Amino acid sequence: MYPYVQFVHSYWAYLVLIMLIVTTVNSVVSFFGDKQYGARDMRLALFTLIVTHIQLLIGIVLYFVSPLGAKAIASEGMAAAMKDPAIRLYVVEHPIGMILAVVFVTVGYSRHKRKLTSRPKFKQLAIFYTLALLAVLAMIPWANWF
Repeated sequence: MYPYVQFVHSYWAYLVLIMLIVTTVNSVVSFFGDKQYGARDMRLALFTLIVTHIQLLIGIVLYFVSPLGAKAIASEGMAAAMKDPAIRLYVVEHPIGMILAVVFVTVGYSRHKRKLTSRPKFKQLAIFYTLALLAVLAMIPWANWF
């Protein structure tokens, strides 16, 4: 089961990254360009929210079936996991950073829905989706991507 979950998690991450980039760029450009908020913008923000939450669920499953996740803590203990940078990345840093990114996306989406006009909507999306994008970029294990 582990190889299949890892495969889905790895390739779904590309979709998450693409959607975050597209939605963030769209929000920033629309905010500074004084564009009207429309159905396309709503769909982009919603699809990004959905994609990131699905990635979170896949990541949680992967955490518990992976030999680098909860199994590493169970076999070696948390102290040993924290001493090894590779294990620490997968056990602590990557999950916390990605959960933080999902929180930013969720908060940004929720706050933008409360605004009544286009400019504040784009402002909320631009701020929180940019924070989420930065968190994702910071926590991607780049050595494994290339």
